[in-house]
Amino acid sequence: MRIGISGTYSSGKTFTSMALSHYTGLPRTRARTMREILPEAAPGKTLEECTAAELIQMIVTRHVERAVYEDKLSDGFISDGSSLQEWIYGSVRVSLGLNPSASAHLSAGETVEKTPELVFFEEVMTSLGNSFKRHVQNSFDVFVHLKNELPLSADGHRPVNDQFRNMSDAILQQTMDELGIPFHVVSGSVEERLEQIASLFNLQPRMSPADATRLASEEYAQLDIRSEQERAASAQEPAASEQEPVLQ
Repeated sequence: MRIGISGTYSSGKTFTSMALSHYTGLPRTRARTMREILPEAAPGKTLEECTAAELIQMIVTRHVERAVYEDKLSDGFISDGSSLQEWIYGSVRVSLGLNPSASAHLSAGETVEKTPELVFFEEVMTSLGNSFKRHVQNSFDVFVHLKNELPLSADGHRPVNDQFRNMSDAILQQTMDELGIPFHVVSGSVEERLEQIASLFNLQPRMSPADATRLASEEYAQLDIRSEQERAASAQEPAASEQEPVLQ
């Protein structure tokens, strides 16, 4: 079974997919996250500072990496989201601006003025959306959609706000309906989510939910979630071998 863990930003997709893989034994796709792609796509920049062209580069890069892993694991996998996430991420930034944090004051339904850059960005995202939807429709059997019930993670990699999250969540569910892909909404703690998902698809647990959550915590801790400023500062620090010897 090809399962996508769907949900808006900071809904817990990455952690839940890690825990579910440990819990059921189904392999997890390994496409890099946007935070991991950012340093090579736009060195030294935060997501708020990226141009439309840089965002498109990251969106396409992650889509391609997703497609490669999905093909390798076509007998069955668990995916942290899908290419719909990247398409919606770009599409909502058309409505709320390349830096959504700057438009956080807008009321529900309000959008920013479309600059020539945003008009271009919208045209590209519409075309990419057609391709991404076809890909997802052919690559997934079902989605587990995580209820938008967790606070936004302040990790410096998500220039989003509640309006962005709510809009993304609504578009995700509408698109899954449009594509005819079955999806089930689950909620609760990670352990509760694991039990709900296993029950939905008759998946046999390989360990306790607590053990799966612990292993996911260890795996998640290996992700590099530093801000670009922290990465830059670390890169400038001289290696220990290059530092002047300390006189004893």
